[in-house]
Amino acid sequence: MDEASKPNQISNTSEKVALLFRKRMEVANEELAKRLGPASAGNAEPSPSSMPFSLDPRAWYSYTLDATQRSILFWDTLRQRGNSFLENAAQGLKPVLHFDSEMVADGRTFERPVNYALLRIKPPEGVTVNPAQRPYIIIDPRAGHGPGIGGFKDDSQVGVALRAGHPVYFVIFFRDPEPDQTLLDVCQAEQLFVKKVRSLHPDAAKPAIVGNCQGGWAAMMLAASDPDETGPIVINGAPMSYWGGAFSEGEGDNPMRYAGGMLGGTWLATLMADLGNGKFDGAHLVQNFENLNPANSLWDKYYHVFDNADTEPPRFLEFERWWGGYYLMNREEIEWITRNLFVGNKLWGGDVEAASGKSFDLREIKAPIVLLASMGDNITPPQQAFNWVVDVYGSTEEIKARGQVIVGLLHESVGHLGIFVSGKVAKKEHAQIVSVLKTIEGLAPGVYAMNITEIGDEEGETQYEVDFDERRLEDIAARLNRFERSDEKAFEAVAAVSDVIQKSYEHFAQPFVQAVSNDRTAKQMRAWHPLRVQNWAISDLNPWLWWLAPAAQTVKEDRRAIAESNPLRQAEKANAEMVSTSLDYYRAMRDALTEASFFSMYANPFSRYLVAQKEVQAGASEGKVDARESSIVRDTLALTDEGGYVEALARVGFLLKRKGVRLPLSRLELRQELHSEYADYLPDIAPHDWRRVRGKQEIIAQYEPERAVATLPQLLHDDSERERFVGLLAKITADERVQDTSPDDEQVAMLDRIRHVLAKNKVERMRRPAASKHATH
Repeated sequence: MDEASKPNQISNTSEKVALLFRKRMEVANEELAKRLGPASAGNAEPSPSSMPFSLDPRAWYSYTLDATQRSILFWDTLRQRGNSFLENAAQGLKPVLHFDSEMVADGRTFERPVNYALLRIKPPEGVTVNPAQRPYIIIDPRAGHGPGIGGFKDDSQVGVALRAGHPVYFVIFFRDPEPDQTLLDVCQAEQLFVKKVRSLHPDAAKPAIVGNCQGGWAAMMLAASDPDETGPIVINGAPMSYWGGAFSEGEGDNPMRYAGGMLGGTWLATLMADLGNGKFDGAHLVQNFENLNPANSLWDKYYHVFDNADTEPPRFLEFERWWGGYYLMNREEIEWITRNLFVGNKLWGGDVEAASGKSFDLREIKAPIVLLASMGDNITPPQQAFNWVVDVYGSTEEIKARGQVIVGLLHESVGHLGIFVSGKVAKKEHAQIVSVLKTIEGLAPGVYAMNITEIGDEEGETQYEVDFDERRLEDIAARLNRFERSDEKAFEAVAAVSDVIQKSYEHFAQPFVQAVSNDRTAKQMRAWHPLRVQNWAISDLNPWLWWLAPAAQTVKEDRRAIAESNPLRQAEKANAEMVSTSLDYYRAMRDALTEASFFSMYANPFSRYLVAQKEVQAGASEGKVDARESSIVRDTLALTDEGGYVEALARVGFLLKRKGVRLPLSRLELRQELHSEYADYLPDIAPHDWRRVRGKQEIIAQYEPERAVATLPQLLHDDSERERFVGLLAKITADERVQDTSPDDEQVAMLDRIRHVLAKNKVERMRRPAASKHATH
């Protein structure tokens, strides 16, 4: 980008920020008026008959008794939460897995010890797993909470994989990290876990790696550092491109991505780790999540318990057992995360080195990648889940040439936690991913949208139908990033400012902070963190609450609930909704102001000056370049006349693709019952090598179709291979078991042309020896 264009870019960004600020304010005001209703907006007057003061005294008495009883049950629920918190803390915190398990590898015993372990999930009664089926390895996020959310209940990622007959393994971690443990050590430990699983299932396909949230980038690092060991990668709600987010009218805002800039970068995480005597308290990360939605954190989840005091406590306590367990990290771990991911956003750029000294290159991943994100996720918006693909590969052609398959699945509304916790998501999205993973491995290289359609069977049961639509990477980038990611320019300024503040802290403040910190002060600071205080303060540890448990038991024995139609009950709900709406309105105002303030600080001329030599790479959206002129296409077309039977087979498969109807070469691979019959015709190469061949041959067939046909004889110069190839074409075009529909006119014409070219070349080759012999005589 030239210097003259920068002022215009800054001006355009400022105008967009101002426009979006006004738009977000308007949306917040409209939502406030909608939720509070006409009466609260001053458009209606309450009638005397609707006011609770005119009610019969008996109604007042019934409501007061019911509300008092619910209050006692509510506070007793919080007391139980506090007791559970203390019990879990005393036991060192345990995974919240719903399933029984056994440990098969303990990272604390490795040469480089880490606080990770590998569990084998035991199938519940009535569920049988097949050791020869592909095993699943699930990695939960280490983002303040403990492990287990991927197997939190029966309808979960663990549950759907077990019911499909797959062995399931779960990567857990303990509360306290090992001394000097780093995230690169963790990555090496996870590599050993994968090797262990493969040794336990030697006859099975390579294990599928499932990563949730931050477990997603851990899974990607694992696959990039050891690509020959892993099977398909499934990452759910994983923030791979931390600078991405919604930045246009009509879309939600994503306040989490502005936190790094508003807090001055990475130095605060280092400070907290220093105050913790080298340990970073995960409660700080959980507090960030709580702050995202003050209505839920301060009111909604508690009122829901109060409102449903007879039925809600078990669910509330089960979730809080996970939500209230706070884990620790070493200083080196949190600094690596903040510098390379949260603020630096370096993973996709190949700027992060593995323990071997080699950079993590996500293009080295050989297995297909499935990305699950949600439009309702304000922690990891779809842009953060998908933009890395644009940054890493740059074009659709490069994905094909590298033999990669990337499948995207987008939920319309579920929130961040719902991606992992929701039973509906588990039974639909996660179950279908498990069911079609083999199909995904058989797809030709490219980018696909996975669509799940609900259908009803004859018995009225809900069934699902899955199909894949191939998309161009450039179109996906344009859809997700309507302002061409110009807003991400400001985040590079954040990284530059963060480096300055980090170095200043390390030179001037860190020695003093470390000198005054010790284990005693660190434990006290953790104990008095607000999130912990709210747990232990309302527990049996508090002597002032000695009466609460007996009172709750008395209430349960003589519970007198009132009907939901009671006017006072309805008035209570209306008031609760007003409180929730007010907090949501505050959040909307806060987030809009935060967004505007962020860009005012980091999109101004001075901030841009700090990073004048480091322009953010915005992938394919930075400018429209003719794909044919790209180096990847030119290099691939130069190989048109090189190869053999395998290349010819892949090329013809794409030459015969017309109007979305593909000659069933790909379908043949997916029909396991036909493998033995066609074994002599199919290539005997590794799946990734076959996908790479197919990707390059598709580029040749797409950009040089005439030359692609004309050079087929050069690929099939061996007579036996040519006969084998022609025999395969004849066999599959006549096999009704393979074909879904008859070949159309274009496919028939292309088949005839291919046969003609091969036959003509064969005749010419036969004439050459005769002509040579005649010339000799």
